[in-house]
Amino acid sequence: MTRRLSLYQQIDPEMLLRAYAMGVFPMADHRDAPGVYWVEPRLRGILPLEGFQMSRSLARTIRRDRFRVTADRAFDAIVGLCAQSAPDRPETWINPPIAHVFARLHDLGFAHSIECWEGDRLVGGLYGLALGRAFFGESMVSRATDASKVALAWLVARLRVGGFTLLDCQFQTDHLRSLGAIEISRDDYMALLGSALGEDSAGLDGGFASVSASFDALDRLDDAPPLVASLPMTTVSGPVSGKDIVQLLGHTSQIGCGTTLSAGRSR
Repeated sequence: MTRRLSLYQQIDPEMLLRAYAMGVFPMADHRDAPGVYWVEPRLRGILPLEGFQMSRSLARTIRRDRFRVTADRAFDAIVGLCAQSAPDRPETWINPPIAHVFARLHDLGFAHSIECWEGDRLVGGLYGLALGRAFFGESMVSRATDASKVALAWLVARLRVGGFTLLDCQFQTDHLRSLGAIEISRDDYMALLGSALGEDSAGLDGGFASVSASFDALDRLDDAPPLVASLPMTTVSGPVSGKDIVQLLGHTSQIGCGTTLSAGRSR
């Protein structure tokens, strides 16, 4: 069961950050809805960062660099793609107020995207919010087979290298379950959230600067030995390739026979 809280016509960045720090998030009834409502799931979907499930077929796709993967290069385009209707998703919950506030949070350094490209064509990715050492996945989308799975693998790698401790999926889905997501109680989630935010949550009273997270860890490239799972959580060698990602995630993932699931939103 999910508790649905009061309706707001508009939301601003500070309101959204405070809401996430309290364990609630906004949704809209449909894409053209004028306002949002706040959601507090009784069971929360999370993806343990040490438990990402990478099938053999997904590992091959990542290792071969089938997609060109970027971060924060096309944030607005990813949000727009996630908001589009599709045959398997005729209606979405991302309305203009949500898209607008996340665009502002992206400008402030809190909202981030992972993009997958085939040539110059954007074929999938995801976006979400980084706060302290928690990342709140908002939505992911695929317009090519495995694009959203590849984006999620790169996100998990970034979060692990950046020292994050919580990847919030908000709702559990079959697609996310196949990649390692689990459901936990609200109380257990709030304990993990409090630990991930730590002292940073207090910084909400003093502005945004103290809650900015190290999401860009994979972009800090050094002349270091090849990437291995024992790397410190503050840097990573370069250039970052699909082989590096598979090596990092493969140490904790259970690589087995994969199943093909259509990629959809994270909630």
